[in-house]
Amino acid sequence: MPPDALRRLAHRRSFLRLAAGAAGGVGLAATARATGAVGPLEVPQWSRTPGAPVASPAYGQPSLFERLGRRPRTPPHFPGAASTGTPLQHLHGIITPNGLHFERHHAGVPAIEPDRHRLAIHGLVERPLVLTLNDLLRMPAVSRIHFLECSGNTPWLGAKPSWTLQESHGLLSCSEWTGVELSTLLDEVGVKPGAAWILAEGADASGMSRSLPLDLARDGAILAYAQNGERLRPEQGYPLRLFVPGVEGNLSVKWLRRLKVGDQPFQTREETAKYTDLMPDGTARQFTFVMEAKSVITTPSGGERLGEPGFREIRGLAWTGRGRIARVEVSTDGGARWQAATLEGPVLPRCLTRFRLPWRWEGGPAQLLSRATDETGYVQPDRAALVAVRGTQSFYHNNATFGWQVAADGGVSHAG
Repeated sequence: MPPDALRRLAHRRSFLRLAAGAAGGVGLAATARATGAVGPLEVPQWSRTPGAPVASPAYGQPSLFERLGRRPRTPPHFPGAASTGTPLQHLHGIITPNGLHFERHHAGVPAIEPDRHRLAIHGLVERPLVLTLNDLLRMPAVSRIHFLECSGNTPWLGAKPSWTLQESHGLLSCSEWTGVELSTLLDEVGVKPGAAWILAEGADASGMSRSLPLDLARDGAILAYAQNGERLRPEQGYPLRLFVPGVEGNLSVKWLRRLKVGDQPFQTREETAKYTDLMPDGTARQFTFVMEAKSVITTPSGGERLGEPGFREIRGLAWTGRGRIARVEVSTDGGARWQAATLEGPVLPRCLTRFRLPWRWEGGPAQLLSRATDETGYVQPDRAALVAVRGTQSFYHNNATFGWQVAADGGVSHAG
């Protein structure tokens, strides 16, 4: 039997053992009896009458009983500069619906007419080009599933017990991205000797721009015009964005209008005044592109309240910018002991990976933690180890382990 199948079988057996429960425990069968699931099913009114006609034939909408939404992360410092977080605690699987994908804007969302939009590529190239969107649509396309995370996703300071997962980790989403590989376009224009960097510039009012090493540009970067099977939405860069997998989200410049090839980084505002990491000795780490291995428990998580003691499944997400997740461990006692969680396939490179662990909550306090290891052997550090090296003056790249405190009454809060 393949290793993945053996792991799934072991997980199901663990589930059944926990569900059966120890003496005096509350198992699944007891829960079913308590909720009246034994015996004939009621035939409710909605099964007795025809349903309503289709209300939104042009574009489907969620059920009225589902009220998920993005929430602002911080008040904007000035009009147009804002971010909204994904409600990760309420999602299933690894794909983030387009309408719930996190947002980060520096100068609002431009209303770009696709027929008038142009992409210029110039600099150290043999054949400079100006392309329309239709030009790109005719080129060979790829579709790949990758996570996107803002480098400022999890703040270093100011954590609050009341935080939900949306507030602590909500600047993280995962989608299928479709478009033209940047390497295809670079081959088309012909990169000159000595070229080493690319400037990517957006068409929003902030002129958002970042420098990208040429080798990183050739490592799976996509000129994306579609997301999860439909064209990009305006807040995600319509009609064209750069998508660079596994690195800090601001390199995936939205509303892409220009690519300039050069021999050195362009030292834009966004990589000097912003998106650098201030170290304890006063120096600054610059061009810290890769998002290191990270994980978080999505349920139970902040703001949730557990019901009766008994079986639960601890669930979460893990990701790394360096390839695939190799292992996730979970602790229910604040890190004193760790158990290997089951990884739910597919386990893809630079993509969210779901993990699960069967758990019996006995009704007392518990502290839940997770830590991820990626295929390079890198292990997600705890906060104390990361702060010892990086300090707390940086705003970016906090990938430390993150915990939830379960109180005796079942309330779940950030553990600090």
